[in-house]
Amino acid sequence: MDKQQLLKDYKKQEDKICLSQVLDKIEFSKVKDKIECTDFLDMYQVSLVENFLRKIKIQNYKLYGGYEESERKVLIVYPEKYDEKMLEKNYNKIVKIVRVRLSEEEKGKYSHRNYLGGIVKLGLKREKVGDIIVYEEGADIITVEDFADILKQQLPSLTRFENSEVIVEEIQNLQKREVKVENIKIIVPSLRLDNFVSDLAKTSRSKAVQIIDQERVFVNGKNETKASKLLKLNDVITIRGKGRFVIKELAGTTRSGRTIVVIEKYV
Repeated sequence: MDKQQLLKDYKKQEDKICLSQVLDKIEFSKVKDKIECTDFLDMYQVSLVENFLRKIKIQNYKLYGGYEESERKVLIVYPEKYDEKMLEKNYNKIVKIVRVRLSEEEKGKYSHRNYLGGIVKLGLKREKVGDIIVYEEGADIITVEDFADILKQQLPSLTRFENSEVIVEEIQNLQKREVKVENIKIIVPSLRLDNFVSDLAKTSRSKAVQIIDQERVFVNGKNETKASKLLKLNDVITIRGKGRFVIKELAGTTRSGRTIVVIEKYV
């Protein structure tokens, strides 16, 4: 496979590096006739990689983050001899859970930012960590398999977790987070994406366009850079750093012709 030819349409160096690594994994899987996987990809990279694999007509792959709604995922490339059941048996060899059980006095004290901040403070690689599911008693941190023991050893060295129990669990024992949502109403001049981003991120239209240009906005899991894209009922909008939102109802119009929209906001 001619890498340079396949990557010629991609201008950003970081995109080329990411996709070059994907091509390496595809090649290794073919040559070694075994499963190959990447580290965790963020939402932008997931969208980039999925579009690229579709473009080059690769079918033997799975984007997996430990649970269906995960934002960060590893790319698993596998030989044709594997079916879905065979692939599922290998998930435990690919990702693990590092479970933090807080002491009684610490329960309910820490947010996603505290756990991620601790990992960054330790100088550990972000791409080794997937989603972090936080609950009252602690958190389940999804990691690639070869990083789980390192994280288990390092986390208790942080003051915030020195009294916590940290263990490694199999991915099927992931503690599912109870999804909490609230309904809010917004009023937009039209169903263009930049109008929604402006209101949901509580910023100006020009700043909303910048956020879209910075590739921080996703519609139904796909990175969207077209500010004028028209949205519709049940579309899921994710704004990195701001949250996830679902268009639940188009609830009429104002006297000035603006659209009233009921949004389901994940909290």
